[in-house]
Amino acid sequence: MTLGVVLVLAALCLFLYNQLQSKKAESFTDSVMERMLLQIEEKDRQETAQKEMTVKEIDGYGYVGYLKIPSLDLKLPVMSACDERRLKISPCRYAGSTFTNDLVIAAHNYRSHFGRLKTLKLNDKVRFIDMDGNKTDYLVREIQTLSPFSVAEMTAGIYDMTLFTCTPGGRTRVTIRCDRVDG
Repeated sequence: MTLGVVLVLAALCLFLYNQLQSKKAESFTDSVMERMLLQIEEKDRQETAQKEMTVKEIDGYGYVGYLKIPSLDLKLPVMSACDERRLKISPCRYAGSTFTNDLVIAAHNYRSHFGRLKTLKLNDKVRFIDMDGNKTDYLVREIQTLSPFSVAEMTAGIYDMTLFTCTPGGRTRVTIRCDRVDG
């Protein structure tokens, strides 16, 4: 009986901690988005030989742009590098670039980040606006569930952009594959 109470209390503490982390991330994201939008003038994507995405610093973190997912009513800044510390506060570029058509973005499954990613449908629109204001439009083409050890599968393939997040408990990854479309 005592062990059951301890386990329930531990689960409650973990749940509350995750909710607190989610709220912190949402607040941070909202604050960064306001300042990021002031720095970026959106424009239609310009074809360029550029291979590296422009990185601009806000609050000590480098950002490559932001992601808009209209069907989820999301607008999220995307950090230029990915590690556990950054993922706790913002989506991050895991690999690739819009210029090489292999951008991979990771985020925690916080409700304010990628927590609703699994509700996307085929042909939903996704837009990435880089720090130079270039807009790149995508359509969702495939929704996959991958193992957390499927690193090669996450970055390989024929898709122009991949979004992914953990499922609750971290046993699998919700993976959204997108193709670039014009305008």
